[in-house]
Amino acid sequence: MSIDTLAPPSLGFDLSQDQQLIKESIRDFVEQRVAPTVMERDESCEFPHDIVNELAEMNMLGIYHDEKYGGAGFDTVSFAIVLEEIARWDASLALTVASHTSLCSAHIALAGNEDQKMKYLTQLTTGTKLGAWALTEPGSGSDASNMKTTAVRKGDDWVLNGAKIFITQGSVGGIFVVLAVTDREKGAKGVTAFILEEGMKGFSHGPKLKKLGMNSSDTCEIYMEDVVVPAENQLGELGNGFIDTMKILDGGRIGIGSIAVGVARGAYEEAKKYSLERSQFGRPIGHNQAIQWKIVDMGVNIDAGRLLVQRAAWLKDSGRPYTKEASMAKLFSSEMCTKACLDSIQIHGGYGYTKEYHVERFLRDAKLLEIGEGTSEIQRMVLARQLIK
Repeated sequence: MSIDTLAPPSLGFDLSQDQQLIKESIRDFVEQRVAPTVMERDESCEFPHDIVNELAEMNMLGIYHDEKYGGAGFDTVSFAIVLEEIARWDASLALTVASHTSLCSAHIALAGNEDQKMKYLTQLTTGTKLGAWALTEPGSGSDASNMKTTAVRKGDDWVLNGAKIFITQGSVGGIFVVLAVTDREKGAKGVTAFILEEGMKGFSHGPKLKKLGMNSSDTCEIYMEDVVVPAENQLGELGNGFIDTMKILDGGRIGIGSIAVGVARGAYEEAKKYSLERSQFGRPIGHNQAIQWKIVDMGVNIDAGRLLVQRAAWLKDSGRPYTKEASMAKLFSSEMCTKACLDSIQIHGGYGYTKEYHVERFLRDAKLLEIGEGTSEIQRMVLARQLIK
């Protein structure tokens, strides 16, 4: 089904029939295939190739991309629904789907020419190859445009040198979108994007990073040493890479907000369940007002986060500006998620601090959501420009 054949998006509170079917199918899949082994993956830090392949067969790796290029042709609201359902049990897997779809694939869909889309986007949407998106460098942090990676034109090729860090799918990806400086004097307007492929001479990656959470998401540093990239692999206009990057990050923040809502929902549902199973002083702890209020606050904030996320997704699907709304969704949902996980651990008491229960993992995974795709501080800077004029 093409997105062109779907009814125009309406700002309502009921999911469409297609969206409801997507929600039910992905929830069933996650409960049957993902949830039973999520603790093992967190412990082993192994990338779940088999599960990712199954998601590709369900067309979840190209859910909102055009059918012409192998995608499912659904909308961004559907994408948000999918990420929330996956993240309720496995944030690492949700991050894999989000970064593949809304960063690497989306950048090629946005800036790529027809040949690039037919060659690369079709492989990404079908899951033939996984995608990675390389912006952040060692030392650059939030000042992403201040990069050292360079691309120098030599005849019909570009030669890239530099390093990127915190690259999701860095060691398992097959197609990479890499940002590099092509004109240092122009600052952010001197940055250009390029498409690199696994196996290019001089293109390599470091060991998987050891992290606090998101343990089965593949993350590492990548290196470029005189990597020769054909001129036809320049992605978008010369010097337009960082401008396109800002657009990509807007969409990416909808994904991070969706993951945050999903993780928070997991913490909330586990807390409710435990509060009715655990008895103290002769009755379930869920009958105590102090516990009830924590659970109520979680429920209210999760609904608020979901509404913010879906508003931003609806605006994107409508072709309207959504920078402010995406930042609001990402900021609120990520900070709300960390608080919900902390409260869920508190409700679980000492057991919540052990690996016997899911909630300590939820907290470890949650913290990244306040950092990745623009920290909370960056979101407040973005919003200040939008709200204080």
